[in-house]
Amino acid sequence: MKGIITSGWGSGTRLTLAEVPAPGAPGPDDVLVRVHAASVNPKDWKINYHIAMLATPLLVKRLRPLFGDDLAGTVLAVGRDVTDFAVGDEVYGMDMRLRTASLAEQTRISQKRIASKPPSLTFAEAAAMPLAAQTALQGLRRGGARAGSRVLIIGASGGVGSFAVQIARAMNCHVTGVCSGRNSALVRELGADEVIDYTRGDYRSSAGPFDLVFDVTSFESPRSCSALIADGGWFISTGGDARAMLGTPLYRLTGRKATSIVVESWRDDLETLAKMVAQGQLKPVIDSEYELADADAAYRHNRAGRSRGKVVIRIP
Repeated sequence: MKGIITSGWGSGTRLTLAEVPAPGAPGPDDVLVRVHAASVNPKDWKINYHIAMLATPLLVKRLRPLFGDDLAGTVLAVGRDVTDFAVGDEVYGMDMRLRTASLAEQTRISQKRIASKPPSLTFAEAAAMPLAAQTALQGLRRGGARAGSRVLIIGASGGVGSFAVQIARAMNCHVTGVCSGRNSALVRELGADEVIDYTRGDYRSSAGPFDLVFDVTSFESPRSCSALIADGGWFISTGGDARAMLGTPLYRLTGRKATSIVVESWRDDLETLAKMVAQGQLKPVIDSEYELADADAAYRHNRAGRSRGKVVIRIP
């Protein structure tokens, strides 16, 4: 079958379309999926870029060479212990155990990590959701978001941010989004009550206070955002950057509430998101779509940091 393999590390990372071994029959708890679409996440290239440069290329050598986490597709076969899915079912999900290897024509995945695809979404739209939307959902929960909470979302127009704005709105929070001026209208359309254009000055000393500061860019730290956080409020980061990864634990030692979210894929959360889609509360924002052979270009586009919503890769 055809799939995307990765080679190199740091700035030498390259994604190449190649003939790769098929995944074979599913294990007892697994399903074999014909992948129709996948999506790009910074987590993929940050592992090969930032973490590899901070640690060692040996870490990257331990990862599966096939790339990709999110998937949407059709079940081809099921393991003997799978009872909730059947051949022909349309599913979506991901598996954070190293990589899902979804940038390929087929992959195996645990039945615990997938759910039925929201019927109103295309495969491309469904593939945009698993990692980013679950990160948003789990981050808001961890930060105690609830009706009436004042929530600041830094990076509100990106993949995680565009979902976080919509989910926080559905929770009846008061939502403020931080983005560039060119994306202000989009963030308001997604449900933000207020929008801050970060290009107009340093808002970190003048806005707030907020019950939850949710930094989905990973570029901020609890210290840089301390003036934004209300007494008893939370700072939540998606991690992946040295400032957030190192600064958040140190801040927590002072007795204040801060953590980094490590997303997990669970069927319950995927089903929660699917219900929100059905109720008109959640809709993926698609920045652009690429063919499988152009995966390297898709990741270069994502690394530029200007994506509005998600970058999706179609798998013919």
